[in-house]
Amino acid sequence: MMNHLKKGMLLALAAIMLLTAGCGAGETAPTTEPEQNVASAADTAPVEDVVQAWMTPIYGSSLKDGTYSVTVDSSSSMFSITQCELTVENGEMTAVMHMGGTGYLHVYMGTAQAAAEAGEEAYIPYEEAADGTHSFTVPVEALDAGISCAAYSKKKELWYDRTLVFRADSLPMEAFQDGAFATAQSLGLEDGSYTVEVRLEGGSGKASVESPAKLRVEGGQAYATLVWSSSNYDYMKVNDQKFDPVNTEGNATFEIPVAAFDWKVPVLADTTAMSTPHEIEYTLYFDSATIVKAE
Repeated sequence: MMNHLKKGMLLALAAIMLLTAGCGAGETAPTTEPEQNVASAADTAPVEDVVQAWMTPIYGSSLKDGTYSVTVDSSSSMFSITQCELTVENGEMTAVMHMGGTGYLHVYMGTAQAAAEAGEEAYIPYEEAADGTHSFTVPVEALDAGISCAAYSKKKELWYDRTLVFRADSLPMEAFQDGAFATAQSLGLEDGSYTVEVRLEGGSGKASVESPAKLRVEGGQAYATLVWSSSNYDYMKVNDQKFDPVNTEGNATFEIPVAAFDWKVPVLADTTAMSTPHEIEYTLYFDSATIVKAE
């Protein structure tokens, strides 16, 4: 009987071993998701919000064909664009972005996650300049709008999310089609005297101009009288035209043409407050909704 018991135990043990072996052979080894090579928040430098509340997208149809120097704001100081040329052709825009170094091998117009999932044929490769720095030629959907651009780091081998804004206010006024912005004529302003709210931006943020400002319309052209918060400005430039003060005492006062309303008009003002005279970049925004006929 003992022999029968041993024989039964051996048969049961063999059956268990066969069953275990069969289960093991049929199992699939655990798998992990493929690495996406996307930078995490811990890998990313502080992000700056470069899309301003006042911005309205400007499309290529509002611009004349040509090539223009344009300023590009980047959400990351690690993705520094030192110079950029914008080309407009039949309403389509492309830009050549010149980088400050060689740290990026590709860019992708979209998010870092989308770039990691896309094929290499979708990537935009760098072009090498004579000084060894890299540049990228990219499509531009609109000015004054946040555009997603993923950048692939050569050192980290990771895709990084960037937001770019191609600044419309960095283009010359002559780059825009007629009707792209409001003028005294398009607003139907008759010759005469008015006031208008004006907002100054730029510089150190310490300077200001009186608002509302006096507005004079003559022959369909508007002129604003700007009274600065300082006497230390000896000239201004608007569209490369130089204007001297209209006063000799008190805070510096200038009468300048208003090229556009409801638009950040770039101007230069030369200050004598520093050790040497220095031209400072500002923008002036004349709000057409606040224009009032002077009594």
